[in-house]
Amino acid sequence: MIVSHSTGQYEILFQPVQVPDGILVTDQNVYRALPQLFAGRNPIILTPGEQTKSLGEYGKLCSQLVERRATRKTVLVAIGGGVIGDLVGFAAATYMRGVPYVQIPTTLLAQVDSSVGGKTAIDLPEGKNLVGSFYPPTHVQIDTSLLRTLGSRDFRCGVAEVIKYGFIQDAPLVELLRSEPTTLQDPRIPDIVRRCVEIKARMVQEDEFETTGLRAQLNFGHTIGHALEQITGYSVYTHGEAIALGMIVETKIAEKIGFADLGFTAEVENVIASHGLLFRAPELKNSDRIIELMRKDKKSSSGELTMSLVSRTGQCALMPNVDQMAVREVLDEY
Repeated sequence: MIVSHSTGQYEILFQPVQVPDGILVTDQNVYRALPQLFAGRNPIILTPGEQTKSLGEYGKLCSQLVERRATRKTVLVAIGGGVIGDLVGFAAATYMRGVPYVQIPTTLLAQVDSSVGGKTAIDLPEGKNLVGSFYPPTHVQIDTSLLRTLGSRDFRCGVAEVIKYGFIQDAPLVELLRSEPTTLQDPRIPDIVRRCVEIKARMVQEDEFETTGLRAQLNFGHTIGHALEQITGYSVYTHGEAIALGMIVETKIAEKIGFADLGFTAEVENVIASHGLLFRAPELKNSDRIIELMRKDKKSSSGELTMSLVSRTGQCALMPNVDQMAVREVLDEY
């Protein structure tokens, strides 16, 4: 699959991994789970977790690249989930003003979402993904056999993103998931992954820099989800769990403001619940803090709340100036 972008194109390969020459970067969990990918190599091994996407860890990574005498021609190889892909991508975009990098995603979330599209970022204490760039990889290798190493919780984390794709762009995918919830042993996984990647690749090509609102649809569930992650210090819920709850809360907001039909939230909840992702987060009751964090979201402007909301299955739109009182009323229900 070829993805075109403003400065060229890159290929997404669906195949067994072939680790290219270069400096490999991974985390401790991936290094232990997939030792065959690192045989005879000396990777840079980072601490797993969202905390690694920080200015401090970014600086340490760049220093290690200097120590290893990385040049502008050195290829960085990101082997891991979304955190590794985001951090390595941002380091590649900025080290010596840009070096090539390859994405080898090892989680379902990274395979269907974060490895595709050329977004790279790190977090600040003030918010998630606030420092970053659009910097596409030279290619992406997607090998769904790597998912066998995932625990059930990490797998469900990726399923949340799959569900998101269905509700924003692909009603038949929602029906597929509703008819039979997917599992780690599901033989449909390769097809589901490819289907999600095709959706994202198309949206990215049509709106690479998020100027038309199309690509912003990919943030369904993320405005609330990111705020929930931040208010809990990224230590209580996985990204997918936060996004799953975010999709439910944002759909309730869509109902509250009349954008979605009454009862649509129940449809979203049913699909999410069938995949073991339905729960409640008492932290959302801190509506003042949640709304404050939502105002810092990259989609918002001038302190107004902007959210990607779904009106019905397969139809999503970027909604500016979402009524703050409606948001508060929904949050107060938690």
